[in-house]
Amino acid sequence: NGAGKTTLFNTISGFLPYTGEILRGGQPLRGTGPAKIARSGLVQCPESRELFGEMTVRENLDLGGQHLDDAARARQLAWLFELFPILKERQGQMAQTLSGGEQQMLAIGRALMMQPQILILDEPTLGLAPVILELLSKALEKLRQTTKITVLLGEQNVTFALPHADRVYVLEHARIVWEGDPGRFAAEAGKDFL
Repeated sequence: NGAGKTTLFNTISGFLPYTGEILRGGQPLRGTGPAKIARSGLVQCPESRELFGEMTVRENLDLGGQHLDDAARARQLAWLFELFPILKERQGQMAQTLSGGEQQMLAIGRALMMQPQILILDEPTLGLAPVILELLSKALEKLRQTTKITVLLGEQNVTFALPHADRVYVLEHARIVWEGDPGRFAAEAGKDFL
């Protein structure tokens, strides 16, 4: 906590000013607003979830897929309901009445409705029960195995994050203090963070 993960993600997503350079595909993001960054396929699911509580699950998902035509939205919803079946069951329920874990699935689902190329997940396990952590873990593994979506996972629960990682970066005071593959992390730096 306090290492700078959320600040980094908000900066990449275009919400905060910065010095230096952020490149995506070799192109600078400077001067690009958050909406254009999201529409380009770099989508953030914030730590605070930012759901519309007095709207239904389906209405929240439809907001994420508003840029899609009806057929594409239906395909994306069907795919999403396979990933998170509980969302299909709760389509008509107000978002504010969902459990914390269900709200997290909805927040991720809404981001996935935007058909991201890069999905930023900021502390997705925060405050979740172990049974929900397992569901979330399975969903991330399915994303990894069946899509080309790159997931940038900012997570202080290293035990949860490590099995899903291709690369590990450790931040302290907004600086990268260690980077490498997950196996090397467990051997070299894991004892300090696990």
